[in-house]
Amino acid sequence: MPLLDLGSRKLWRALGRPVDLAGEHPWLRAPTSTGAVVRDGWLAAEADRQGGYVDEESPGAGLLPSMAALDGPGFRAVDLAPEVRDFYEHTSDWRVEVWSSWAPWAWPGGELVSRLFGKRVEQLALPMRPLDVAHGMDSRVSVIRDAAGRQVAAGWLRALRATGEVVFSGCYSVRTLPGADRPSVHVAFPLESGNVQVFLRPRVLPDGSFRLDSPPGPFGADGAYVVVEDGGRTHASRAPVHETFHVHLDDRGVLRTDHELRMWGATAMRLHYKLERG
Repeated sequence: MPLLDLGSRKLWRALGRPVDLAGEHPWLRAPTSTGAVVRDGWLAAEADRQGGYVDEESPGAGLLPSMAALDGPGFRAVDLAPEVRDFYEHTSDWRVEVWSSWAPWAWPGGELVSRLFGKRVEQLALPMRPLDVAHGMDSRVSVIRDAAGRQVAAGWLRALRATGEVVFSGCYSVRTLPGADRPSVHVAFPLESGNVQVFLRPRVLPDGSFRLDSPPGPFGADGAYVVVEDGGRTHASRAPVHETFHVHLDDRGVLRTDHELRMWGATAMRLHYKLERG
């Protein structure tokens, strides 16, 4: 559906503002997909841009090389529960199970987006029904290293075990926004000629659990953005999507994540993840 994709880019261009990724707005520079179907095709291109390579062989690869990369005023990685820290630093050692629940008002729109975009391009294909993920998810972490061998990003691909279809293909890194007092977790979801990006502000709660928020706010602050390349120009717009992740241990010592997705402040869907090592 090339016309549908083109129309989507035109819409986000109209809603957004011109940005200069090589100049004033380098914090929005992130991988894109060269084709309509995303999967893992962006990994090699992003590694080339970083002057490095894709590492598929490192055991215990994590989304972040160290949670200490997020340290700053109001956040200390040493205060995290060890299991929380281990999940982010050694993600490939963990198994993921997920359950989903949609608000009735949001379900029709979610179904439409899933059918027209998510499943077709194998990106951001949010599960619409609990049975969609009943057989579990497979996940793969691919580390992107620079020429010196340092981890600069990681690709996390999640696929439905029952069908093999990729539902999420994200690039995870640490990035500091202009004027921010400490780093954020940055997640970019490549799309053809653009991407969706989320800047999440980290917080350690008193019980050692981990909270990530993408709140509403001005352009340049934590939150969600859509970036499109169209007509030789790049445009970016804040998206009215806000998320909260709470990664915590339950009363039996099982690591779990509660994920809430809101549109304009109203809860659209909830996801619950059970995380097990081994």
